[in-house]
Amino acid sequence: MTRPRRRRIPGLTVNRLIPNALTLLAMCAGMTAIRLALMGRWQFAIAAVVVAMVLDGLDGRIARLMGATSEFGAQLDSLSDVINFGVTPAIIVYVWALADTGGLGWALALVFVMACALRLARFNTALGTDEPPPWASRFFTGVPAPAGAGLALLPMILSFELDSDFLRSGVVNGIALIAVSALMVSKIPTFSAKRIKLPHSYVGLALIAVGAYAAFLVSTPWVTLSLTGLAYLISIPVSATSFRRLQAAMDEADAAIDPGADGDDDL
Repeated sequence: MTRPRRRRIPGLTVNRLIPNALTLLAMCAGMTAIRLALMGRWQFAIAAVVVAMVLDGLDGRIARLMGATSEFGAQLDSLSDVINFGVTPAIIVYVWALADTGGLGWALALVFVMACALRLARFNTALGTDEPPPWASRFFTGVPAPAGAGLALLPMILSFELDSDFLRSGVVNGIALIAVSALMVSKIPTFSAKRIKLPHSYVGLALIAVGAYAAFLVSTPWVTLSLTGLAYLISIPVSATSFRRLQAAMDEADAAIDPGADGDDDL
């Protein structure tokens, strides 16, 4: 009598492991940044956060290119983002500037972590909603978590270049945490680089720009990161204005197609 053969569970391919491995490496970079901050090695802590940002930007894109996207990977990425861009910057800022403020500084750090978690939860739940119009996919709702972490750490990054005690004050960093927390949970439209499409004639220039940015980041990291953060701040009102214009143009187009959609039809 022959025994029935057991059905083997198919193993995971290497393609499906690579994106999740990058996510775990990003989490390790974020946790390492906390350790470096506790040691007082502030510049290395910021560098570790930047590494986490780079890995976070790569894992999703590599997953889509390899056809390795999964619900497990999406949830792991969100958990990693809460650590890297919520817990890590909150602890770094607290240890660097808010430790002397006692419970108030810790409360502000907790508010930042909660805002990051709420922002990511809102993003995950929005994935299952109705498909937005094509133009709306160019925008995030609120400031994304990696950008929020960069803005929260901006006073510290500026202090590396300006050597100013004012930037290390509890007031400046407390206000920064509150403001960035509000931006993350807000509904302000912000530009999304994921949906930017370049004409073929501009691909070469884009690659040169990326290479130049990397060169400046290596040679003058604090100036480059400071200018990047300030440029992102400037882009927020620009993106909100652009979103409103596109929405108004879409509403006008819909009204032209269906003049009675506004409810003013004569009976």
